[in-house]
Amino acid sequence: MHNKIGLILSGGMDSISIAWWKKPDIAFTVDYGQKAAKAEIQSSTQICKTLNIPHYIIAVDCSSLGSGDMAGKKSDKNAPESDWWPYRNQMLITLVAMKAISLDVKKLLIGTVSNDAFHKDGSQEFIKSISNLLELQEGGISIQAPAINMSTIELIKESKIPHEHLLWAHSCHTSNIPCGRCRGCNKYHNILHELGIS
Repeated sequence: MHNKIGLILSGGMDSISIAWWKKPDIAFTVDYGQKAAKAEIQSSTQICKTLNIPHYIIAVDCSSLGSGDMAGKKSDKNAPESDWWPYRNQMLITLVAMKAISLDVKKLLIGTVSNDAFHKDGSQEFIKSISNLLELQEGGISIQAPAINMSTIELIKESKIPHEHLLWAHSCHTSNIPCGRCRGCNKYHNILHELGIS
């Protein structure tokens, strides 16, 4: 069996654009107790069906560890923003890798874009460090962020994802029904406006 490429697919604009662009062998969506998990799974499932990508849903309830908008509770005192969930990318990568290793995945893609570097786990340094850590362990899985030097707009244009499919993205941090007020919803509407489709 050949070494496979997997994608951590949140169902947001960035990850579904990477799914369209890179056409991975497998995609993984994690329900870790976030408030919008159901809608994220629906969005991810839809794009995977369209692209004929096998889709695995991993459910591990980490809601007691969450912080801020995504957890539906007060942000941790160390939070730089209200939507902060401590160590979220590290958690997602670890949980997905635990499943991916059994499916012969050797490379995991994550949907980090340039403005995610505001958080430490969206930086080049973080991606390199966690990739080195996984490669050191059983399975030798590497982590790549193919859009880390692109803005979301640049990624969407590079991916050539049709706008009608981009609209499937779920970006709300607080609910399965978009609240229209959180940072995720604001980004979603700003991107659509910039693309001229709002």
